Amino acid sequence: MRNIFLFIRRYFTLISFVLLQIFAWAMLIKYSRTHEAIFANNANEVTGYVSGKYKTVEDYLYLKKANEDLAAENARLKNMMAISFQGPDSTQQLYIDSLSKDTLGRVRKFLWLPAKVVNNDVNNEANYITLHRGRNQGVEKDMIVVGPNGIIGKVVLVSDNYARVMSLLNRFSKVSAMLKKDNYSGMVEWDGKDPRYVTLNNISKSAKVAKGDTVITSNLSEYPAGLMIGTVANITAEKASNYYTLTVKTSTNFFTLQYAYVVANLLYGEQKQLEAQTPKAQ
Repeated sequence: MRNIFLFIRRYFTLISFVLLQIFAWAMLIKYSRTHEAIFANNANEVTGYVSGKYKTVEDYLYLKKANEDLAAENARLKNMMAISFQGPDSTQQLYIDSLSKDTLGRVRKFLWLPAKVVNNDVNNEANYITLHRGRNQGVEKDMIVVGPNGIIGKVVLVSDNYARVMSLLNRFSKVSAMLKKDNYSGMVEWDGKDPRYVTLNNISKSAKVAKGDTVITSNLSEYPAGLMIGTVANITAEKASNYYTLTVKTSTNFFTLQYAYVVANLLYGEQKQLEAQTPKAQ
């Protein structure tokens, strides 16, 4: 308190001058319409500028919520895509009460579930990704995972609220793929070196492949067919075989991955059950 009084005493003249100036300006603005209009105009400009800056900061703080809403909306739209449905056999009527159908009578095959990436490895030979979505949210082992720009990996472990995904950047990951323009197929693997590139093996030399060609998932893949994997960056002709080895730049940027979609194949159980009943060769 003593310091406050000492401050006022020391700067009494300056404080009095400032207060009188404020009072004089207030009286001038109050009783002069011209000065009042000028003050109001300048005050509006200052207020608008401050409000704009505040809005910019507020929008930045709400980016996380906006991204979550966008991911949910993308999942809703993906669930409406044609590749999420499978047409029934045209020779007979299909009755399946447990699966939803669209207006064309097609049975839903894939269900897209948005998930947030909470951990992502890219520097190991066997890389994994952790998603904040688990058993309680409908995730099961062996479900595949897709990002906004292309495929990501496959679920290998599930807890109540988290899922562990074997990344495409994993030496044990293998994905059936094909060239989009002519359907020549092979197997995509990672060589454990550059996280930006994977390798597409066993592409026949009869394929007219060129740099920049699109590589997508094939019909033999666990993924929905036609999903983006990447583009051809380099072509190597194997001298001892009739195949090309293609270096593919992944469409997914694993360094900046934030959100993903767990894709549930609703017909996967039926397929595996039928395949398990196939008689073994005698």
